Amino acid sequence: MTFDMTRAVPPPPGRPLVVAHRGNSAVAPQNTLAAFEAAARAGADVVELDVRLTADGEVVVLHDDTVDATTNGSGKIADFDLREVRLLDAGSWFSPAYAGQRVPTFDAVTDLLRARQGLGLLLELKGAWTARQVRRVTEPLRAAGLVDRTVAQSFWPETVAAVRDVDPDLRRGLLVATAHEDLLERCADLGVVACNPPGTVLRDDPDLVRRLHDAALTTAVWTLNEPAHWGQAVALGVDGIITDRPDRLLGWLAGRSDLRDGGPNV
Repeated sequence: MTFDMTRAVPPPPGRPLVVAHRGNSAVAPQNTLAAFEAAARAGADVVELDVRLTADGEVVVLHDDTVDATTNGSGKIADFDLREVRLLDAGSWFSPAYAGQRVPTFDAVTDLLRARQGLGLLLELKGAWTARQVRRVTEPLRAAGLVDRTVAQSFWPETVAAVRDVDPDLRRGLLVATAHEDLLERCADLGVVACNPPGTVLRDDPDLVRRLHDAALTTAVWTLNEPAHWGQAVALGVDGIITDRPDRLLGWLAGRSDLRDGGPNV
C-alpha cells in the first residue's frame, strides 16, 4: 500500500515515508523553522508538527500546553496572546547556537512549505478544536495551495470530526495510543485515510498494520529512533515512520537492498 501523505513527491517504491517528528528535532529545537528547514535539507518526505491556539485565537506551532519546556517563558500557551508568544526564545534551551529562534506562526510554516515543493505536512491539532477554530488552519492551507500535501490528524475525535465538517476534502488521520476493539469503526465514522499508532502498539499487536490496510487505511508509526525499531516497522509493512532522526533513518533505508531495489515491504 502506498502512503498517500504527499502527492507531490512519493517515496521510492517499496520504502516507507520518512516523517520528521517536530522537524529534524535531533539536530535543531523541535517545532521551529530551523528544525523544519533541517528536515527538508536532510531529505525527509514529510514534516510533522503540532499546533495550538493562543489567547487571541492565533495558531502557533507548539507541542505542550505550556511554554515551559521549549522556551524561556512559563505558563499556559492559552494564556499568551500572539505578541507575547513571539517574544519568547524557543531555541536557547536546545543550544546557544539557536538562540533567538521563535515559536513559529502557522503562516510562517505555510510560507516554508510553499518554498519546499516536495515536502509533505502531517499536521497535528492538539486538544479539542471547534469548527470555527479549525478554519484557522484549513483556510491558510487552501490559500497556500497545500491541501494536497497535508494530512491533518489529532488524538481528539471531535477535532478530526470538525476538520471533516469544515473541509471534507482535506485528508485526515486519527492518532491513537492503543488499538481498541472499535478502532476501525471509529476511523470509518470519521472518514480518515490514516490511523497512526505508537511503536508499542505494533509490538503488542503486530497484526494491526494488516487490519488497517484491509480497511484501506495507511499507517505511520511514532516515534521510532533506533534501527532495531525501524526494522520491525518495515517488516510489518508500515507506510511511514515518524522519527526524531530523519537523516539517520534515510541513511538506514538507503542501505536496505530490498528497499533500494524497489521490493515490497515484507
